[in-house]
Amino acid sequence: MRGDDMPKRARGLTVRKVETLRQPGRHADGHGLYLVVKATGRKSWVLLYTFDDRRREMGLGGYPTISLATARKLTLQHSEMLSMGRDPLAEPRGRTVPTFGQLADEYISTHASSWRNGKHRAQWVMTLERHAAPLRSKRVNDINVDDVVRVLSSIWMTRPETASRCADGSKRS
Repeated sequence: MRGDDMPKRARGLTVRKVETLRQPGRHADGHGLYLVVKATGRKSWVLLYTFDDRRREMGLGGYPTISLATARKLTLQHSEMLSMGRDPLAEPRGRTVPTFGQLADEYISTHASSWRNGKHRAQWVMTLERHAAPLRSKRVNDINVDDVVRVLSSIWMTRPETASRCADGSKRS
């Protein structure tokens, strides 16, 4: 759903109204989105929401840098995060959280020169590409203990040495 697709009944502001508003205070658009007008005339967007029974206030940026349409799109993105049980204020801002696969590949390229031989490197690649495959596409902030246990339990009985490398890789490099 695009920001402009927000239901009409939820909209309280128009582009023209945002441009011409001078009255200081919070002016509601809907879905927790407010245009805050300061006594100085400066305008900014704020998202108000509740997470874990706590009222939260998140700045989305100043107007006109952030347009009404952009503020609505940001509001919808943050609403989706909330519906997944994630607090938008707790998420890293201004950067993308890497996937496990990206970090695993970076780890291999950074440490490969310190490993004793090609076989050792191949074992690391195999472990992090094949055996940890279910984690590779997940963002690291979304991986939990259950995800790791699932990966390890699938190889623990058949490949205990490999599983031990996955579980305790820091001691094996």
